[in-house]
Amino acid sequence: MKIVVIGGTGLIGSKLVERLTAHGHEAVPAAPQTGVNSLTGEGLDAAVAGADVLVDLSNSPSFADDDVMSFFTTSTGNLVKAASNAGVRHYVILSIVGTDALPDSGYLRAKVAQETLVRDSGLPYSIVRSTQFFEFTRAIADSFTRDGALHLPPVHYRPIASDDVVTALATVVQGAPIEGIEEIGGPDRLRFDEFLPAVLRHAGDERPLVVDEHARYFGTELADDSLVPGPGAWLGSIAYEDWADQQLG
Repeated sequence: MKIVVIGGTGLIGSKLVERLTAHGHEAVPAAPQTGVNSLTGEGLDAAVAGADVLVDLSNSPSFADDDVMSFFTTSTGNLVKAASNAGVRHYVILSIVGTDALPDSGYLRAKVAQETLVRDSGLPYSIVRSTQFFEFTRAIADSFTRDGALHLPPVHYRPIASDDVVTALATVVQGAPIEGIEEIGGPDRLRFDEFLPAVLRHAGDERPLVVDEHARYFGTELADDSLVPGPGAWLGSIAYEDWADQQLG
């Protein structure tokens, strides 16, 4: 199959292209670095021509509410049009667990808009909603830092290794359209206020901890299970400790 990966030069995209190529597919990375811009439409029709599957891993360069909504509605609109014109038989997007349950977050509202555009496009589709990547652990901690202290809600999540995300995505991409949502997460259910401080301490970062049930994540307060995939979710096999050891090796 010809599989076009929008965002195919990024963390997940580059690994997915490599995995799909190893499986014998024509996996094409499409990104501004390769002359394809989903926001402006530059190079899009040519890149998608003849594609069986389009995988949308695009992301907004700005997380400001208006910017991110504009990015996802414009980019996804362009991608849906190009995919329809090319006769794409499977449109796959990577989204986020909890997206439609946290409307106070401008970023997550934009992801809902993206999902809706794909779902209403008439194209056969699959939506893969993932939990947070191990690779973003420090960035997540930084987003919860105020005045030098970690303000963390005592809620659970299931962070996941990017390699596990790629494994799940590759399975969906090579299969029949789900016409719905597949949730994926990491193997361990962890708490923000326990896990993040432990990771930072291991790296010699002794930021003080303030447990705050009102601490906001991308602009929204969290319930205990807001970022936890539901029953039947696909769970990865790579634990954080094993992933961290691999990074050092």
